Amino acid sequence: MQDFLAAMGLVLVVEGLVYGGFPHLAKKLAGEVLSTPEGALRAVGLAAIAIGVGIVWLVRG
Repeated sequence: MQDFLAAMGLVLVVEGLVYGGFPHLAKKLAGEVLSTPEGALRAVGLAAIAIGVGIVWLVRG
């Protein structure tokens, strides 16, 4: 459970860096997401999941 909470904290740090440090970029990226086809978003999301699982597996394995 500690690892999960630490991971969630790191996610919030990364999100905060984008929104707090580069708000104009965050707005631009949000607008681009709206015009991106669902299939592309799904593919990128699944790739992110696979990469994340791979990183955790390498670090914790």
